Amino acid sequence: MHLTRSIINNSIDTAKLVIEHFNVKLPDFYNWSPEQWERAGEEYNEIRDCMLGWDVTDFNSKDFYNIGRVLFTLRNGRKGKTGYPKEYAEKLLIDPEIQRAPAHFHLSKREDLICRAGGNILVQVTKADEEGRHSTERFTIQVDGCTVKMEPGSIIRLKPGMSVCIPPRTIHQFWGEEGTGYKIDGVGYTISNEISSVCDDWSDNVFLVDYAQRFPEIEEDEARKYYLCHEYPVACSSV
Repeated sequence: MHLTRSIINNSIDTAKLVIEHFNVKLPDFYNWSPEQWERAGEEYNEIRDCMLGWDVTDFNSKDFYNIGRVLFTLRNGRKGKTGYPKEYAEKLLIDPEIQRAPAHFHLSKREDLICRAGGNILVQVTKADEEGRHSTERFTIQVDGCTVKMEPGSIIRLKPGMSVCIPPRTIHQFWGEEGTGYKIDGVGYTISNEISSVCDDWSDNVFLVDYAQRFPEIEEDEARKYYLCHEYPVACSSV
């Protein structure tokens, strides 16, 4: 199934229920309607240019409920664009049981993944070799500041409050552990944070599957309820 506007609308509605259940507070634009964005002036350009806000994707998998992601970017810089000097980023992620992104690594981004509330997060990690494939070498990784020896493909279980630091060129996937999390319609949901160096979703991601596309085309099967972070309209003129 293609990623549809109805899937995006429903997924953000569900994400908001999870966020509100755990009493997480987000900036006002978290709730903005399309009409509010269409009236917003240039003073909101950092949100537009640094791609803050809602992000829903199936990575072109056409299998959103298994290979997909719903997140909200709170802060970010913008490499190569004047006026955005931040060297860090923060994202809030909604982690349903099983759903994950395709296996991937980053060329430069270093990220801490933090399990915040709900159930457990499972994180599978492997070093990338020089050709960008799964390496067979053992390696170490930091879990809550503790150096842990890892075998290729090992899975780390993060309980709420725990974190892992994922260095560049470390292949990773993560998902909510089945049987844990806050239940909505029989599915367990967990909330995590990603704290990282600047996130460049256009050029820093290396996926290990041919189909992967960070921002796939959307089938418009119903009216938009939310603008995604790469869809914002041009700023309304203040003149």
